[in-house]
Amino acid sequence: MIDLYYCATPNGLKMALFFAETGLQHRVIPVDISRGDQFKPEFLAISPNNKIPAMVDHDPAEGSEPVVLFESGAMLLYLAEKTGQLMPSDLHGRMEVLKWLFWQVGGLGPMAGQIGHFNVYAPERVPYAIERYTKETNRLYGVLDRRLADRPYIAGTDYTIADIAAYPWIVPHAGHGQDLNDFPNLQRWFEAVGARPATQRAYAGVERAYSRRREDISDDERSVLLGQTASSTAR
Repeated sequence: MIDLYYCATPNGLKMALFFAETGLQHRVIPVDISRGDQFKPEFLAISPNNKIPAMVDHDPAEGSEPVVLFESGAMLLYLAEKTGQLMPSDLHGRMEVLKWLFWQVGGLGPMAGQIGHFNVYAPERVPYAIERYTKETNRLYGVLDRRLADRPYIAGTDYTIADIAAYPWIVPHAGHGQDLNDFPNLQRWFEAVGARPATQRAYAGVERAYSRRREDISDDERSVLLGQTASSTAR
């Protein structure tokens, strides 16, 4: 059995997509990040970076002690290798997937997350930050649009964990200040992934990221989500 510590953020939804695609047996353990569940000692023992998702595989392939993981990219890679699904078996195909998986976790996710923060969560508008991150996110959307010009999926002809990693960070494109009509190849891919039955199952009932207004976010929520430091986390 695999325990998935989960909240329906873009990174959390990567894991929901993987499990929906593969049917791999797992148990979902909700983590309410707006109430501070991610700072509880029992969660920090699994995810010392106090972020979701996190995972414990109680039945690893080698029959060893449970495998404990945090960071969604590492979790996707582990599960793809465990199941032999959503990852090519040949060297070049595997490297294509890994390049774009790391591109997402190192670029698209952090930059899109910043513009989402300044567009929605920041208590006041910061024009320089909004312009900076809108432009950088636009650049990254352009990178993905060009990549998809001559292939159906990010790593080639097959749907892989590279697509699973990127898709949840394109879903909130309006909150990123982006119009998919400006990126026709990306839009085609986005619609194709969204039409997959597993994607529809994973997103059923999920509140869209950045759908709230900044005035609807309480000071307590903002403090828990955004106001932590090394010392406050330790407490």
